[in-house]
Amino acid sequence: MPSIYDVTTWELLVQLMRAGNGADGPVNGHVSPAGWSVPGPHRDWNIEHAAVERVLGALTEDDLEDISFVLDGSALHLIETGPAVDGLGTSVGSLLLVEGAIAEPWRRLPAPAPGTAASPSADPALLERHLRERLPTVRGATEEEIAAAEARLGVALPEELKVLYRVVRAGREDPLDGLFEALGFDLLGPDVVFVADAASRPCPWEFAAKDAVITYPDALVQGVVGSPGWIAFAGNGGGDQYAIDLTPGPRGYQGQVILINHEESVGAAPIAESLTDLMVRERHYDYAGPTGDQTPVIAYARDGNLLVHPELEVLSLGSSKAGQFRLAPLSGLPRLRTLAADPGSLADPREVALLTGLEYLELDLDDWRVLLDADAVPKGLSAAGVRARNQDLLAVADLSNELLARWNRPLITRTTLSVRS
Repeated sequence: MPSIYDVTTWELLVQLMRAGNGADGPVNGHVSPAGWSVPGPHRDWNIEHAAVERVLGALTEDDLEDISFVLDGSALHLIETGPAVDGLGTSVGSLLLVEGAIAEPWRRLPAPAPGTAASPSADPALLERHLRERLPTVRGATEEEIAAAEARLGVALPEELKVLYRVVRAGREDPLDGLFEALGFDLLGPDVVFVADAASRPCPWEFAAKDAVITYPDALVQGVVGSPGWIAFAGNGGGDQYAIDLTPGPRGYQGQVILINHEESVGAAPIAESLTDLMVRERHYDYAGPTGDQTPVIAYARDGNLLVHPELEVLSLGSSKAGQFRLAPLSGLPRLRTLAADPGSLADPREVALLTGLEYLELDLDDWRVLLDADAVPKGLSAAGVRARNQDLLAVADLSNELLARWNRPLITRTTLSVRS
């Protein structure tokens, strides 16, 4: 199998891109086992797949996860981002300026809720009778297996969940036919039940930095990414996880059932006060959502006016006919940690230096150039995003390397191959 750096690996893909675009370039693309982006249009998927398969084989041979490329005339530029870039596609993902840095919402633990208690609806004995009537022949877990799960997780399982496992083991070698119909979910056995903490819900920096943890005074569930008290015990068959919540919101119950949506990064939906309510009484929470003060923790401005609020954490700015934004009014906001500005939205990019609490900054190539030339890049950044209006991946990679070099981080590498015209 030829190397990823062998021009023969790319010949079919180059021919396909030239035929699809009717020009020599420049065009960007990306290939990885998880998917690929190849400039088109392509009418024959089999031909595209054959061309990409050759590149995928070379990636495997060279022990690489993915690669981006730019075809520009007779030059094919291969771009490898390395360990200091979080995410990769047809543009460079976020730059990890500080090794191991984690976005603030993913560092946030649930707040103490000393006034919460178990729901009076929880009835382990009733739950056990109900389950044994419905599943009289199903094998249950032993006390040793339940204790082993608790030791692995580092947390005591709530009594209702122990009851469920005593009736239904749902191990890897156990027959699972009919269990979903009987239980209403895909049960995770005690050998695979897990703690749905923030680490179990990974998210690229460029999105994680724009999220926020918000828990309103009348919330049933805390708005955290994950919690050491969320015990994920089942799935709904669509990728979402049911969990027992031991760190509820101000109005929630200890041991309530919540649903963690796989398409969302923060928070969870309250389902039922207890497993007994969910499985025996088939009674769900009747909850319209929090009604508390909607504090502007996240703001998106397009009209030239800035919302200056002491609780503001995430600000995205869009360009508009109303005029460009001045950042001086934001100086001194104690919690502002993320700024993402669209191209042309800033009156003076150098004013970013006034925002000393930023941990993530996302700017256009031109605005980053102004900051770098003025030596005004905030020194407290943990991550950064570089964007280009014309998707000039080579320029993005070059400027990204300037930023990475300032933090002594591994650089993005470029290999240029000569391809036949």
